[in-house]
Amino acid sequence: MTLYIDADACPVKEEAERVTTRLKVRMVLVSNGGIRPSANPLVESHYVGAGLDEADRWIADHAGPGDVVVTSDIPLAARVIEGGAAVVKPDGTELTATNIGQVLATRDLMSDLRSADPFRQGGGRPFSKADRSRFLDVLDRVMRRVAR
Repeated sequence: MTLYIDADACPVKEEAERVTTRLKVRMVLVSNGGIRPSANPLVESHYVGAGLDEADRWIADHAGPGDVVVTSDIPLAARVIEGGAAVVKPDGTELTATNIGQVLATRDLMSDLRSADPFRQGGGRPFSKADRSRFLDVLDRVMRRVAR
């Protein structure tokens, strides 16, 4: 089992490292650069080119059954779920084969609404301590389930 982190804008890298250290699981931070390498021997940093979606492509090519991916990127989540990996968003939401279709549809609808109304921007709520706590709980639970 490997935990892959879509690391460029991930707010829960430290929390994920705590979980992987406790469970003694390999963790790979995938980014375009600018992420400080961890001294933890279980944590690897993999740097990809600066192109659009390079980190997403690399994760999708490497994650598979028995792996867990942390990402907010819904299309990436759909690709790795199709490949057999489990997905947890940084806010603690688990994405599965059962709910990814609805999440993709909602994402597309919101994108269409934002493009139709130039004054509709943002729309997301700020990341909270409750999100961080929920992430820790859900990541631990998902990783234990996948390890079985």
